[in-house]
Amino acid sequence: MSNSPFLNSIRTDMRQKGYALKTEKTYLHWIKRFILFHKKRHPQTMGSEEVRLFLSSLANSRHVAINTQKIALNALAFLYNRFLQQPLGDIDYIPASKPRRLPSVISANEVQRILQVMDTRNQVIFALLYGAGLRINECLRLRVKDFD
Repeated sequence: MSNSPFLNSIRTDMRQKGYALKTEKTYLHWIKRFILFHKKRHPQTMGSEEVRLFLSSLANSRHVAINTQKIALNALAFLYNRFLQQPLGDIDYIPASKPRRLPSVISANEVQRILQVMDTRNQVIFALLYGAGLRINECLRLRVKDFD
């Protein structure tokens, strides 16, 4: 299916319109999954109802994250609205549930115990990360002129 003339024409169209390679790969992935979900029916023979069923199944059966479902919707909106020029209109699909994750936070005592087993260099790095709320990449990109 990856060498399908239909998918190749979508790929060519996206490249001509200047879409990013990552967007191209992502959209083609979701378009393939949509076609396979509907037992290889051609998208021109389908419409809003099939898109609704696919997006709802992602939430119900696959339990995907809400952002994943939105990416799939964007890919299918591109397919129908821009490529096939068959506007979908409003689609009443079941949205994926929002994840209920709480961030884990370590206590001040746990921080002290971690710092005690580190050498001085790593203590400074860890204290900077923890105290300033920096991500690792942000810490790695710090320069001397970033400090007062």
